Amino acid sequence: MNSKCMIIAEISANHDGNIEIAKETIRAAKRAGADAIKMQTYRPETITLNCSNDDFKVQGGTIWDGKFLHDLYQEASLPWEWHKELFDLAKKEGLICFSTPFDFSAVDFLEELDCPIYKIASFEIADIPLIEYVAKKQKPIIMSTGIALYDDIKLAVETCRKAGNNDITILKCTSSYPAPIEEANLLMMQKFAKDFNVKIGLSDHTIGNLVPILAVANGASVIEKHFKLNDEVGGPDASFSLNEQEFKLLVDEVRKAEMVMGIESYELSPKQISGRRYGRSLYVSNDIKSGHILTKDNIKSVRPSLGLHPKYYNEVLGKKVTIDLKKGDRLTKDIIDNF
Repeated sequence: MNSKCMIIAEISANHDGNIEIAKETIRAAKRAGADAIKMQTYRPETITLNCSNDDFKVQGGTIWDGKFLHDLYQEASLPWEWHKELFDLAKKEGLICFSTPFDFSAVDFLEELDCPIYKIASFEIADIPLIEYVAKKQKPIIMSTGIALYDDIKLAVETCRKAGNNDITILKCTSSYPAPIEEANLLMMQKFAKDFNVKIGLSDHTIGNLVPILAVANGASVIEKHFKLNDEVGGPDASFSLNEQEFKLLVDEVRKAEMVMGIESYELSPKQISGRRYGRSLYVSNDIKSGHILTKDNIKSVRPSLGLHPKYYNEVLGKKVTIDLKKGDRLTKDIIDNF
């Protein structure tokens, strides 16, 4: 990943069970300016149990309350037989395409597709065997932190490093769908960088673009946002996903934010260099005869900057000039005696 923030369109469950919708969603993401497409690779039985007791019922004020996990993932899962076709299409469109695996078999399957990056979902950050298995593939790893405590993140990062994998990006994530803006807590991004020596980014579930823009200002190298083809496409994640027009606006605003942030350099642009002409320098403020001394009454630090640097002001006071000078003449070293 370079200094330009990688903007990921997460298509997740926004395919309505139709591969043609999934394909057009990828094309729309390209038109909207995404850099990458992210999928999720699982089967319902690899992520939960087909069980209807209360432990497996979604509850707690989510948009999926009342559904059983197996049913929800059955609806949301991206068929494995679609993956190669979608990976190939994304590559043809010039997009990076990668996925979130949820078990070893998904990792093995994605390896066959030469998946270039692996994402660990926030709800899997405690699945250390899975993280270790992924890390050993020696591909860049992106991990979300929505439900993670400090010890969870520490252990996950250590697991990657013990496997010899140091290409780690930690995403600030609020696991609410949609997420309240007051819970974004972007200050944690720099804390991740400091505490774990990793690259940082944002997996965003808020409404609007303010949080991603501020994430850029906080050093995000990755921004992930859920994406859907249009507002007519349904699915479990549709309510907090951006359509093509909304995503394009996000991309445009993120790129503007990057321009605003600029680079760490004291070098000036050509316009700034030309503007230095109108900085300060020392000029004659009243006529001075040759042999007379320079005083506070006959020289001043004024604009433009074509005379002697103002840092010499106190040094030249009391010295004699060697020629007659008029008001508005530049003060220069060669016309000052013994300077």
